[in-house]
Amino acid sequence: MRDRVTVRVPATTANLGPGFDCLAMALDIWNTVTVEVGSPGFSIEGYGEDRLRRGRTNLVYRCLRMPFVESKRQFPPVAVSCFNEIPVGNGLGSSAAAAVGGLVAGNALCGDPLTNEELLELASKVEGHADNASAALLGGLQIVVRDGKRLVTSSVAIPEDLRAVLFVPDAGMPTREARALLPTSVDRRDAVYNIGRVGLLVNAFGTGDLTHLAAATSDRLHQDARQSVFPAMKNIFRAAMSAGALAVFLSGAGSAILALTRGRELTVGYEMADAADKSGVPGDVKVTRPTARGAHVVEIG
Repeated sequence: MRDRVTVRVPATTANLGPGFDCLAMALDIWNTVTVEVGSPGFSIEGYGEDRLRRGRTNLVYRCLRMPFVESKRQFPPVAVSCFNEIPVGNGLGSSAAAAVGGLVAGNALCGDPLTNEELLELASKVEGHADNASAALLGGLQIVVRDGKRLVTSSVAIPEDLRAVLFVPDAGMPTREARALLPTSVDRRDAVYNIGRVGLLVNAFGTGDLTHLAAATSDRLHQDARQSVFPAMKNIFRAAMSAGALAVFLSGAGSAILALTRGRELTVGYEMADAADKSGVPGDVKVTRPTARGAHVVEIG
């Protein structure tokens, strides 16, 4: 067994408009988890330091133990340090990052007994959904579906010059509450609408031809329902597109809004923030990019 490990895990954006619960993409914003065998302790810096639980009830700690339990190894006393650059509760995969970070760190500590497929299964059980977890673990843009008892993932190429402009409201939108807003049944026309756009979106990324990206990221399954508690969303969408964004959508369940760009990032961010401010929604702008890299060990000893 190793004595110390440091893991980095990326933020993620799920759905990308039409790909409800089956598409997610990793973003170049990172949480860092360091675990050291020895005297117990738990510290958090950055996002969530004033609100996240510490110790055994923390999601990182709970997932850190799982590889030991799965491989029937004894879990030692550990000190855990978390440095969080991913906003909490805004639809940027903070809980997926916590789960995957803990799992990858625990797996590394006990000698990597579990495969990525096994880690993803554990993460999806903890998370309840595999979309954010797959992108956090594997990086890039991931398609993930359940096929019987197993999860199937497939990577989609991402154009290298694509950028992401985020508007992150100060107020979050808890995933459970956001999901409760959704209808229990779907009109067939709306299902067809989204299926076609998922195909268009995957083809646009795979070919690098983003001409129809705005159409490819539109949605009828979840964003309209969530707008009922986030009425400023449409104003921010409109501002992003008017400023030159290629596409814009709610990140996961929200409240963050993500615009995809090829240039004009500062202008797009400014206009999104201005529209939000005029709508009475304070928040911050972040300019980043997709990342092909998922969770990885940066130090081990």
